[in-house]
Amino acid sequence: MPRSRKIVFRGATSVDGFIARPDGSVEWLDRPHPKDNYGMNEFYRSIDTCILGRKTYDFAVSHGMPDFYPGKKNYVFSRTLKKAASPKVTIISEDVASFAQRLRGDKGKDIWLVGGAEIIAAFLDCGQLDEFIIHVVPKMIGEGIPLVAPRHRDLSLKLLSSKKWPDGDVELHYRVIT
Repeated sequence: MPRSRKIVFRGATSVDGFIARPDGSVEWLDRPHPKDNYGMNEFYRSIDTCILGRKTYDFAVSHGMPDFYPGKKNYVFSRTLKKAASPKVTIISEDVASFAQRLRGDKGKDIWLVGGAEIIAAFLDCGQLDEFIIHVVPKMIGEGIPLVAPRHRDLSLKLLSSKKWPDGDVELHYRVIT
């Protein structure tokens, strides 16, 4: 049965499946974007909530983005962080399943699971991730942080759509089959 508020990961990977270099850098993503920003503007209007893991949060803050996503509710999962860099960010220390179920119970739009690999794995492990929208960038970086932190799992996905852009980017939109 479809859930009323979906939790959707949307992000980019290299062709070899990494979201960042081993040190967390993502300079390989810096390139001209098409006018529709790979459909991001439309996606951004479909969500009202963003969830980040602690490492993604630290990266964003270190790059001058303490408020993250304007006009959205912003949550960061951390068991050690006591205070956010911005009052517009809420720190979450409860378990993923309880938080996700509570969040789904609130009225609203879909929820963007921004990343990174550990928080994506945690949401998958408790059955709280509904869809992946993965932008495969035509670049191999050889090593780095994988899209999902390694765990023993056997997970089936259903391809909902695919789209290619003139620069070689490919968007793959999958539903997690439970």
